[in-house]
Amino acid sequence: MSTYTESDERLELRKAVRSLASAYGREYFTEKARSGEKTTELWLEIGKQGFLGTNLPEEYGGGGGGIGDTAAVCEELAAQGCPLLLMVVSPAICGTIIGRYGTEAQKQKWLPGICDGTGTMAFAITEPDAGTNTHKITTTGRKDGDEWVLNGRKVWISGIDEADHVLVVARVTDDGSGRVKPVLFVVPTDAPGFEAHPIPMEIVSPERQFQVFLDDVRLPADAVVGNEDGGLDQLFAGLNPERIMAASFSTGLARFALDKATAYVKEREVWGVPIGSHQGLAHPLAQSKIEIELARLMTQKAAALYDAGLDSEAGEAANMAKYAAAEAACDAADRAVQAHGGNGITQEYGVAGLLVAARAGRIAPVSREMILNYIGMHSLGLPKSY
Repeated sequence: MSTYTESDERLELRKAVRSLASAYGREYFTEKARSGEKTTELWLEIGKQGFLGTNLPEEYGGGGGGIGDTAAVCEELAAQGCPLLLMVVSPAICGTIIGRYGTEAQKQKWLPGICDGTGTMAFAITEPDAGTNTHKITTTGRKDGDEWVLNGRKVWISGIDEADHVLVVARVTDDGSGRVKPVLFVVPTDAPGFEAHPIPMEIVSPERQFQVFLDDVRLPADAVVGNEDGGLDQLFAGLNPERIMAASFSTGLARFALDKATAYVKEREVWGVPIGSHQGLAHPLAQSKIEIELARLMTQKAAALYDAGLDSEAGEAANMAKYAAAEAACDAADRAVQAHGGNGITQEYGVAGLLVAARAGRIAPVSREMILNYIGMHSLGLPKSY
């Protein structure tokens, strides 16, 4: 009989990240969020310790590992109360795409900063009228001599105020088929014609969301990452890691919520016994433990498939992992609030804020409904429903 375990190196990585993140903790994270400050010290420390670019090549400052390593870092940060969304965006999406499709000059220019945290890169694909349908994006790039000119609008773009550059998905031609021909452009966030406006959010996080406007933004030819005729393959090189990272983000949040709830029900006594001795509280928390571990296993499977170069199989597993992890996180956050009773909705105990954070996982980066569409069509062979 064999059991599934991660490698010793991965377990040591988790231990090291857990130790670093616990020195900061949830109180640090929420204090920064509520005061409008950034978690820059933590971000740069993660980079300094080599945890930001674990999936990127060593010659550019990375760890030479896979997306499974970066997902583990993301999960452990969240499990200590410090869920950093830019972990999903900068090293996992942007770093992966540049690492796979960028020129040597582009890798040397952008990957070291992504790895050490000094050159964080955002990612812009979502648009107000396209939503999940990337075939309908209207941000356009046109050639003008040796330059490119970008025009369009993006929404729900994370961390623009912390990024030096943003990797923008634009279409360059429309052959009348309605199919998008995506091209990836690295755009400086201080470029003339580039504007970003924050979106007020209920979520308690120092990382902000933005609407982005591109008005005749001029870029040099080498701003294009990959082949301008490369199509969707280049884009999905970053989107499968995004789903894997989102799953780890959710499982980390779920673990944090469950740990908080478990500690509370062990200590809180009513009628002379800890409330955790009652099945009405014990069973929901036990369910969450099961759901979290199942989601973690699927996430690790998805990462292993992706790191093995099995993109098709990884796509299915990544979607399943993201779905399972978001559901586990929502359940764990809700159960944590309920276990705390009235204390669960106070700032002092710090669990109510997890409700919104966990709920976002059912929506972004792809909704659970679109995942169900994907599984129905691609895994079960059902007719396309949209």
